[in-house]
Amino acid sequence: MSKDILMIVGDFGEDYEIMVPFQALQMVGHNVDAVCPDKEEGESVKTAIHDFRGDQTYLEERGHNFELTATMAEIEPEEYDALCVPGGRAPEYLRTYDEVLDAVRHFFEENKPVASLCHGPQILAAADVLDGYEMTAYPAVRAEVEAAGCSWVDEVTRDGNLVTGQAWPDHPEWLAEFINLLGDEVSHGEPAMAAGDD
Repeated sequence: MSKDILMIVGDFGEDYEIMVPFQALQMVGHNVDAVCPDKEEGESVKTAIHDFRGDQTYLEERGHNFELTATMAEIEPEEYDALCVPGGRAPEYLRTYDEVLDAVRHFFEENKPVASLCHGPQILAAADVLDGYEMTAYPAVRAEVEAAGCSWVDEVTRDGNLVTGQAWPDHPEWLAEFINLLGDEVSHGEPAMAAGDD
């Protein structure tokens, strides 16, 4: 059954962590509204590409323009079945918006499915909803989410209504866990054999 999913994004959110879930969730039949504080439907956010090349932290390059599909000031969190909070640099300032924190709190108060990746849990920590959860995030965010009351693990984790991953390389498992939580059945094992393969 199709679900209505809210995705909270902002300028210099991570390109893959916005684009891939947005398209994958639509591919399996869900409706996704991408919103950003102070921006309206049809406007765009600029994304950033985080690449892992063996340095002490990720390399950041300019990504794409990503078009918003709804206006945050006009949406009602109650009308959505699930929440997706991608990472990148956007969470460090998105967590300063009361409307973002209030929206996040709604999904936890109602025990609705939530998926968050990379730096996205910075927003969850600021919303004070992580106490008692087992979860992961980008490793540099570990101290912050532990201070918010969670128990840390080093892998994609599903704990109750929350699915978390460390970064976009976790997409296959992270998205499969979230999609399963939404009520669909997908696997994240070996790729299927294509027609004509022997």
